[in-house]
Amino acid sequence: MASPQAGYKYLRTYQLATVIYDCAVIFCDKYIDKRSRTHDQMVQAGRSGKQNIAEGYEEKSLRGYIKLLGIARASHVELLEDILDYARQHRIPVWPKDDLRIREFRDLRVVGDIDHPDLPDLPENPEVSVNYLLTLLHQEIYLEEKQISSLEQKFIREGGFTENLFKKRLEYRKK
Repeated sequence: MASPQAGYKYLRTYQLATVIYDCAVIFCDKYIDKRSRTHDQMVQAGRSGKQNIAEGYEEKSLRGYIKLLGIARASHVELLEDILDYARQHRIPVWPKDDLRIREFRDLRVVGDIDHPDLPDLPENPEVSVNYLLTLLHQEIYLEEKQISSLEQKFIREGGFTENLFKKRLEYRKK
């Protein structure tokens, strides 16, 4: 029987990706022309990050899961670069990682029902919004890298779906 806390919705990477996606939509609606390709690209990068975590988790193949997490990470890097471009083009300062305000952002947690979390509001000030999103993205990318590394180690130890099926097939033939 599966644990009641099993599933991608309980992954910290998925929870944080959900917050990032929602904040990216709000950010883009506030600060990026809705008719621009950049608006669409940024929203889709946030969505892709979140959706690929979910899809990868449901993948039977560990190799496929690792690949989809890599795509999620790449989507989040793309969104990070778009936010950095916005900051540069609008002369918005990017705060250093040891700034006290950044530390406060890092301490925020997603709370509430797993299907309907109480999401932190995107700050009204564009400088604060940019740095808030950058902080979330840096956290997410770090967590995705750790998750990918952990899954790669599991793959090395246990093999993947295809390898394990092949072993079962050989065992069956020996009978």
